[in-house]
Amino acid sequence: MLPHQHHLVRESWKKLSPIRDTAAELFYQRLFSVYPELAPMFKGDMKVQGEKLMQMLDKAVDSLENMESSIEPLKQAGRAHRSYGVNEEDYEKFANCLFWTMKEGLGKAFDAPTREAWANTYATLSSIMIEGANYNKLPDSASIGKLPWLKRILGKAHAVLPVSLR
Repeated sequence: MLPHQHHLVRESWKKLSPIRDTAAELFYQRLFSVYPELAPMFKGDMKVQGEKLMQMLDKAVDSLENMESSIEPLKQAGRAHRSYGVNEEDYEKFANCLFWTMKEGLGKAFDAPTREAWANTYATLSSIMIEGANYNKLPDSASIGKLPWLKRILGKAHAVLPVSLR
């Protein structure tokens, strides 16, 4: 990710933060309405789940310039998500709902450059989680671009992921 993309992610997250509880609620409402097959994975209090989602995004935004420090926790999160029943294809579903939520919460401020910055952020984070879950072996960051769903998320973005995933 480029420095200006870090700035876009930080600024958009700062704008969304005052409505974080509503954003979390919107995210899960959207997730379950578009992908009802995912609802059984979530057995606990959805308010608590929403807080966890927002905390995870807080950490992601806070670690943009130092992703290396987040690699092991993200791999562990990937293993945990796999144990809950999340499969590799579900990451695209989560991305779709996250970006929809961002658009709902930010309106015009979630413009194409901001979406691209978030897509690059999400691609990096989810790729590390997928490696941790070991759905398939990802020998290095060059292999990430070969995952079809990540190509769809990145769209026209020509991002070079900064983190070696060896």
